[in-house]
Amino acid sequence: MRLRPFEPMKYEAIPALPRLPHAFFSAEAKDERVPVHTAHFGRIVMAVRRYGHGPKKVLCVHGLMTSSYSFRYLFERLGPDVELVVPDLPGAGRSETPDVTYTPEALADLLAALVKELGLEGVPVLGNSMGGYLSMWLAIRHPNAIGRVLNLHSPGIVTPRMVALDAAFKLPGAAALVDVLVARDPRRWVFANVHYYDESLKSREEVEEYARPLLTQAGRRAFARYLGETLSVRGMRAFEAHLRGGAFPVPLLFVYAKKDPMVPPSVGEKLAALVPGTSVRWLSRGSHFAHVDAPDDFLAEAKPFLLG
Repeated sequence: MRLRPFEPMKYEAIPALPRLPHAFFSAEAKDERVPVHTAHFGRIVMAVRRYGHGPKKVLCVHGLMTSSYSFRYLFERLGPDVELVVPDLPGAGRSETPDVTYTPEALADLLAALVKELGLEGVPVLGNSMGGYLSMWLAIRHPNAIGRVLNLHSPGIVTPRMVALDAAFKLPGAAALVDVLVARDPRRWVFANVHYYDESLKSREEVEEYARPLLTQAGRRAFARYLGETLSVRGMRAFEAHLRGGAFPVPLLFVYAKKDPMVPPSVGEKLAALVPGTSVRWLSRGSHFAHVDAPDDFLAEAKPFLLG
């Protein structure tokens, strides 16, 4: 099936398995259940997937409404050179779903605790979308925990869309409405809200992975909290203030796609302008999820930085 860039598929037409194979479910991909404790989250068991045999490790942090599965096309491409360590955030994938607030500061502290628990101090971090935003918060709050950050097309600047989202979640019953809307058909919700440059990469396998937590009320509650708390205007204002406050504590690189229906590419330019000594590497092909729909183009920019 040939599609124009960002041309949507019909839900009924998506194949059972991905058009391009990957190693996410292979025997070489090792699953771990890692107990992590912070003052805010308490004790939470996080699902972590590892792949690769290289001497260096890279921590990968996924974005909203995805999971560790989103890094599937990097496994075999990076596996010979590094070991990828890919957790599921709370309420995503196979991690537990604590019933607390999901502020970016608390999630950054949780990632720092995970890094310490796994003995990964100084690890380079690749964060996609909300994961890139949280990875930068991790560096701000725990600069000695990680070595560098590659931010792949994250939010982080207050845009009109973010202001509208923030205002909507301040209305009574907003979270309950999200629960109703998503619960109608979590699989179709995921399918409709994950956008690729090449939509023919979608599959029912992917839909099932991303919809897994949304099939439960606890998972939908976590999703609403990511929207209303993690991506709040308050948090982004504080984030911008930190970036204006001086040099970023670790090496930082932004990689953004030139076209993206999810986060305006101009966000990358504005973030880079706030951090002296950083720049944006632009991808002509690929989307918000360039590690999925343009992995070779993405790694041409990302791999030299990640390997230091």
